[in-house]
Amino acid sequence: MNKKLIALAVAAASISSVANAAEVYSDETSSLAVGGRFEARAVMADNDAGDSKVNDKTRVRINVAGKTDITDSVYALGFWEGEYTDGNEVNNRHLNAGIGGDFGQVRYGKTDGSLGMITDFTDIMSYHGNEAGGKISAADRTGNNLAYVGSFDLGGDNLTVKANYVFEGDSNVDGLEDGYSVGAIYAMDMGLAFGAGYGEQDGYTKANGSDATGKQAFGAISYTYGDFYVAGLYQDTRNFQADKARGYEFAAAYTYGKTVFVATYNYLEDADASSNETLTDSIAIDATHYFNKNFRAYASYKFNNLSLSDAGADTRADTSDEFVLGARYDF
Repeated sequence: MNKKLIALAVAAASISSVANAAEVYSDETSSLAVGGRFEARAVMADNDAGDSKVNDKTRVRINVAGKTDITDSVYALGFWEGEYTDGNEVNNRHLNAGIGGDFGQVRYGKTDGSLGMITDFTDIMSYHGNEAGGKISAADRTGNNLAYVGSFDLGGDNLTVKANYVFEGDSNVDGLEDGYSVGAIYAMDMGLAFGAGYGEQDGYTKANGSDATGKQAFGAISYTYGDFYVAGLYQDTRNFQADKARGYEFAAAYTYGKTVFVATYNYLEDADASSNETLTDSIAIDATHYFNKNFRAYASYKFNNLSLSDAGADTRADTSDEFVLGARYDF
């Protein structure tokens, strides 16, 4: 994707640890870089008894990226990223290898699906957001995944294309079968960008318990003008969040000096005529201050618009507002 067209969105969400990674080895044909983050996060919300409670969501991520030239135009690559939170095992977020060149990159292993770049249009907050942008497993980050991505210059504009196929197996999510997703983003030099994607995967279940194929379609649009960024996302799914679900997200960001202010709205409903239940309805705001390229601090608040009378809101945690304070160091 053309980075200058989505600079505000990227800044508001995160500065990639991969981009900040330090090269620890290099020779005439090969290089190795190490990066990551330390992120302290205090999440405050009411508990079941109605009392305010603070949860420690602190995490650390470490990634290692390797690259070696095969020919003048073809290279091999490998990437691993793990995340650790207190009391849990290390979560291998990425674990893959492949080849790349002017044609793009092909990877196999645990890597991203093709619809994440579409939900990234509105998934720009430091903590909250993306509540109506959930993806089927084959379209999200998953294992046993053969993926392609290519980025092409079109007269000053940019076209990014992604496609991936996920095989049924031990490294995929239990119970799910083969699946795929495809997506494309067209980013214009004047600041307008469009995205669309589609995915399918067998192994999901309808409300009546019968087997079904999860199907999902996304459409997105964004516009960047100076220090302002606005974006919208729409999704239509079958046999995933519900037998039939529709949702949308809106996001806006403003950069003032080293501080980024963001607001998002997320809405998702069960679109079946017999139920018509609201699954997600929230507004979130946050402010992130970048002291330098390595360290930031942020505050984020989510207003949960669901009430106890809404379907699916059967616990107090489902309807509580949430406040988060965080600090992040990238290396």
